[in-house]
Amino acid sequence: MGPPPMPPPKQKLSKRAAHLYALADGLLFNIECSGGRFTLVRTADVSKPVRHERLTIEQAEELLGNWKLRGLGGG
Repeated sequence: MGPPPMPPPKQKLSKRAAHLYALADGLLFNIECSGGRFTLVRTADVSKPVRHERLTIEQAEELLGNWKLRGLGGG
């Protein structure tokens, strides 16, 4: 896998959003932000890509928190 994706340029991220990007990177998720909504995609260590689209920051935090509790294997 290449370098982690960079947060959107020319936008100052809140501490909360910066933490979300760091958590996603640590859990091997790619993260995109469009219109204030987040898309999370994970292709590492899963049989099929895991994709969650149009999440609010709260939903993205909850999803990543659940993956963190389950461990990198997701289970």
